[in-house]
Amino acid sequence: MIRPALFSLALAALALPGAARAQDPIDGSCTHGAGPKLYVNVTGLKDRTGRLKLELYPANEDDFLKDDRTIKAEGKQMRRIWSPMPASGPVTLCIRAPGPGVWALLFTHDRDGKNKFNFWQDGAGFPSNQRLGRSRPKVRQAMVNIPAAGGQITVRAQYLKGLGGFGPLD
Repeated sequence: MIRPALFSLALAALALPGAARAQDPIDGSCTHGAGPKLYVNVTGLKDRTGRLKLELYPANEDDFLKDDRTIKAEGKQMRRIWSPMPASGPVTLCIRAPGPGVWALLFTHDRDGKNKFNFWQDGAGFPSNQRLGRSRPKVRQAMVNIPAAGGQITVRAQYLKGLGGFGPLD
């Protein structure tokens, strides 16, 4: 009786490192935890397919758009939320920051729902609402100051528009 219990504990211990590395799906949820909330109004969506994602990164070029597992392994903080696409009406998302201050925000419209950015289909946006074009976005385009009391911004979605790269649809 004791052996099966010890075997189960050993299996659980072996599984723990992988589970510890996994991103907590409610990590940036405004319904759980503490920290200032940022409400993001999203405009310019191409359609109402797929799902929406917000990510908050440390506001520096080295960490911006870096894999979340690497950021967390380095002891830094980031946040992510996923949201289903509303069928109609305005789109407002909420993400909880680790703390007040300047962060880098990425909005993604994952149109095919595959959790991997599809350059040809998916949309993206940043707080500056500058046209993205063909180059990798810079952290300065994504920076947002989130006060302790929280805040609200508007992000305009951008999609690939021929040879000119990413830009708003209108």
